[in-house]
Amino acid sequence: MYPTTLTQLSRANPFNAPLFSLQEIEEPKQSLPANGQSRNLAAAAIAEGDSCEFGSRKYLLLCGFGGIISCGTTHAALVPLDLVKCRMQVDPDKYKSIGKGFSLTLKEDGARGLAKGWAPTFIGYSMQGLCKFGFYEMFKIFYSDMLGEENTYLWRTSLYLAASASAEFFADIALAPMEACKVRIQTCPGYANNLRQCAPKMFAEEGVWAFYKGVVPLWMRQIPYTMMKFACFERTVELLYKHVVPKPRAECTKGEQLIVTFTAGYIAGVFCAIVSHPADSVVSVLNKESGSTAVQVLKKLGPKGVWKGLVARIIMIGTLTALQWFIYDSVKVYFRLPRPPPPEMPESLKKKLGLTE
Repeated sequence: MYPTTLTQLSRANPFNAPLFSLQEIEEPKQSLPANGQSRNLAAAAIAEGDSCEFGSRKYLLLCGFGGIISCGTTHAALVPLDLVKCRMQVDPDKYKSIGKGFSLTLKEDGARGLAKGWAPTFIGYSMQGLCKFGFYEMFKIFYSDMLGEENTYLWRTSLYLAASASAEFFADIALAPMEACKVRIQTCPGYANNLRQCAPKMFAEEGVWAFYKGVVPLWMRQIPYTMMKFACFERTVELLYKHVVPKPRAECTKGEQLIVTFTAGYIAGVFCAIVSHPADSVVSVLNKESGSTAVQVLKKLGPKGVWKGLVARIIMIGTLTALQWFIYDSVKVYFRLPRPPPPEMPESLKKKLGLTE
């Protein structure tokens, strides 16, 4: 049996798995499972100690709930750093560094000024977390079923990238209105002090478009960010258990597994910040200036301007991503959700590669 057309096309993917030379061999036809369901990345019946079946409705809903807690709380906790980062992006002449940004904000607005925009941040990123994590788990299972067991293993990184991109597309639509309010509150002194003042004022001045004019730059920022966040995390966890952790995952305690989760999350977060920062700069300026387009803002910022505030964002996103994965995995542990181990090569594929007798 040779690889399918989809597998051959996937070879062009720069994130693909190592290429194998498969041999054409005769294999007995396998009957489908009695329930008619195809095997996916980690599908299994309810295991002992789990509260539900992997991929069930309850599983997906609780994963979405975990996304609400992990994204909403972490983004709200980092509002002061996010506020300084946004001001460095939209007014780099005034806010020349992180330290200068904090000192000027404290001087002009007091300690309460550092919390500006916390409400739209918490609401917006809670909605985003619901869609990001819930839909990611759903799309990962859906695409895995489409590919089949062997191709799912061979092209698992492509699977992570496709599932996370699909989930983030919908997550950003949920995030866009609150993100627009947050940036307007944080970067336009005197415009509005809170969400109750900001949202009606924006609607009265620009209509519904005020809340969604930044959705395309959001996709530009968040989709690459989320693709890196999930794919890098999944593969980093796999590599840590394979090369760093001195014992199999099954022998690790829940606490040890969560430490691996946090470490992999931080590594993924650093790469996330770098690939998504230029678009983040465009979003910050676009939501501050009414009437501007993404192309106009990009030309105005120039090649150097889009990288302003990168250090602050690496610190923020690295910490943020690590905490989000830690909290999300902790929610899974608390609700006793299935937590499949890193994927292993299927036995049928081992036979084709001549790795087993």
